[in-house]
Amino acid sequence: MINQDKIRQAVRLLLEGIGEDISREGLIDTPDRIARMYTEIFSGMEEDAGEHLSRAFHADNSEMVIEKDITFHSVCEHHMLPFFGKVHIAYIPNGKVVGLSKLARTVEVFARRLQLQEQLTGQIADALMRHMKPKGVLVMVEAEHMCMTMRGIKKPGSQTVTLARRGAFETDPLLEERFFRLLRQN
Repeated sequence: MINQDKIRQAVRLLLEGIGEDISREGLIDTPDRIARMYTEIFSGMEEDAGEHLSRAFHADNSEMVIEKDITFHSVCEHHMLPFFGKVHIAYIPNGKVVGLSKLARTVEVFARRLQLQEQLTGQIADALMRHMKPKGVLVMVEAEHMCMTMRGIKKPGSQTVTLARRGAFETDPLLEERFFRLLRQN
């Protein structure tokens, strides 16, 4: 459970730690603003992806379904800096499909936590397999990490790409090839 009082205390200590005067006009309300912001951007801590994926619809279709370019923002657990980008999801239905917005909501559940991109990719794939029980899932995440662009090596525009394959996508390389071909189409 998110504790806004502890966040406010921590922000005050952080501001003091970097040498700021926490009583100056521009910073007086900063601890409260950050506590509210953290409640929003870490709201996935208290959400279950299964809630979004539980409502499914019967479908005779067993062809690949792709939802691409799902934008997301997350926070890296190593430096607590943002990373952001796009998620592409493919799945092969096994008698049922979910509403397309449910895929985006599933991405949000996991993105709104302290994260690693590699972990985020796998969590999305695992949730889809567990709750939808499709024949296979492939999740690809492309992201820019602020810990790479604004500090350290300072390489803006660099992208990290992660991939998680489950089910039929692990055993049939032609499915993965088809996914990448379809992903490149506009």
